[in-house]
Amino acid sequence: MKIAVLFGGASEERDVSIASAAQIIPALRALGHEVFAVDTAAGRLSSAAERKLLVAGVAREPPSIAAIDDIRARSVALSPAAFEIRDADVVFLALHGGVGEDGRMQAMLDLAGLAYTGSNHVASAAAMDKDLSKRLFRSVDVPTPNWLMAPVAAEVVGAQLGWPVVVKPNKQGSTVGLSIARSSQDLAGAIRLAERFDREVMIEAFVAGREFTVGILEQTALPVGEIVIAGDIFDYQAKYQTGGAQEVFPADISAGDSALMQDYALRAHEVLKLGVYSRIDFRRDHAGHVWCLEANSLPGMTATSLLPQAARAAGIEFPELLRRICAGAIRTR
Repeated sequence: MKIAVLFGGASEERDVSIASAAQIIPALRALGHEVFAVDTAAGRLSSAAERKLLVAGVAREPPSIAAIDDIRARSVALSPAAFEIRDADVVFLALHGGVGEDGRMQAMLDLAGLAYTGSNHVASAAAMDKDLSKRLFRSVDVPTPNWLMAPVAAEVVGAQLGWPVVVKPNKQGSTVGLSIARSSQDLAGAIRLAERFDREVMIEAFVAGREFTVGILEQTALPVGEIVIAGDIFDYQAKYQTGGAQEVFPADISAGDSALMQDYALRAHEVLKLGVYSRIDFRRDHAGHVWCLEANSLPGMTATSLLPQAARAAGIEFPELLRRICAGAIRTR
């Protein structure tokens, strides 16, 4: 097949997207596919440009807002013609954040009649919107931490959520713009940080405890994984720097807890109407209660990413994972 791998773009998660593409492209070529690389900020890449771009790893910090604005100003138009992908049998979305994950890219590909990986534009938009996602989780009895949307007085936050709280952009991934406000004095600064990345800001009750994740592939929940972190949150550095976190697949938990998280993950996946694959993140508090944090419609595919690790724990190696994802894109077109 001819497969166009879309990645990069003008997103705070650009580096993560490039790292995903660096894993996906050679693996697809090894399967015998004709693969061409497309940076959605620059268009279809030559072989030389592809080699130069894909050797970079993920930096310790996401690109600055100024750097993203510069990339956006130089970006090609958002269209299949500009990307030169009309001849692709499948478009593999290695995009993360922004236009690539919030439904806009998916809507463009739908209008062009192209088969693509991941979820459709409606599901992608719903998953990116944390406020909407959490409302939908609760509609199918999936517990999620209490939350408020800014602007809201610190006194109300303290009374309804308690301290500390997690403050984050409503539509952003990879914990970009996320911080913990430990008291009312921290709240305004945390909101200002989140507002740099999104006009809507969520304030969520902090759940102290252990962090878990469940991948979904073809409507089946993969083995539960645990992310063991040194700090309070699984932040950008912990996610993408080698040694930033210890990831255990399958997680060392009871069969009952594993089954519960897998059930919640499937419910979350289904209520959002996500596609062939996704990843759902959880925390379990010290009392043993499980809380769903968010859904990822385009989970990472880097060397340290969680979905490939979950698939491997189920006996599915990376090339087979990619084959199933591509087959699903054609099947659900």
